[in-house]
Amino acid sequence: MADRVHPRDPPLHNETAPFPYTASPESPRKPSPPESEKPVPPPGTYVIQIPKDQVYRVPPPENATRYKNYTRQNPRRSSCRCCFCWLFGLVAALIFLSAAAAGIFYLVVRPKSPNYSIDSIAFRGFNLTAPSPSPSYAISPEIQVTVRAQNPNKKIGIYYGKKSSVKLFYSDVKLCDGALPAFYQPLKNVTVFQTALKGSGIELTSAAQQGLVDAQKQGKVPLGLDIRMPVRIKVGPIKTWTINVKVGCDLTVDKLTTEAKIVSKDCDYSVDPW
Repeated sequence: MADRVHPRDPPLHNETAPFPYTASPESPRKPSPPESEKPVPPPGTYVIQIPKDQVYRVPPPENATRYKNYTRQNPRRSSCRCCFCWLFGLVAALIFLSAAAAGIFYLVVRPKSPNYSIDSIAFRGFNLTAPSPSPSYAISPEIQVTVRAQNPNKKIGIYYGKKSSVKLFYSDVKLCDGALPAFYQPLKNVTVFQTALKGSGIELTSAAQQGLVDAQKQGKVPLGLDIRMPVRIKVGPIKTWTINVKVGCDLTVDKLTTEAKIVSKDCDYSVDPW
């Protein structure tokens, strides 16, 4: 009698079979990145790869001539640039030296502005009360003016030259003119001098004549004095070129006689260095 054969269980293997990855519900699955697709050139074309350094160094054939002209150094242009740089440097050096010299001069000399004023004034020839048969009235005044000039500098002397002028005005009408004497004013000096001004046949309109008469009655006659003087400055043994000094004074006197008194005065001056 034959033996009965019972089926046996399949053998167990020690090797672990790989299992598919199952994402947990807490961590979502990351999508895989798409594969990069290279552009496919159309049929019948060629793709030529050139190194990057060669692209930047070698210009296209149509621009080669222009590139050579730009990169070629022009000797004439370089010489002009060199001359301009030299000229600019020379001008800058001269400006710097001039500023330094002016600063040293100011620190050493300490220049101060001179002062000018009118001490007194006397009038003759103003007979304004005489009858006037015509619309205009002629006068020939003579005026004596005393001018005070003060030099406050310790190291600067002043030469007052010839060809000076002094003019007296009333309401834009020149009454008389004259000149100042030429002299030298030393350091720390005050010089007072007189000058005579004369006018001949000065015609006044009836309005100007009446204005002078009314101003005398009020004791306030406004006048303008204009002085022009050529001046040279002396610092040690050095003398400068001629400088034109302009002095303008606004005067108010009480009357137009020899005993006139100055009620108010305001003098200012300016310098024309050339």
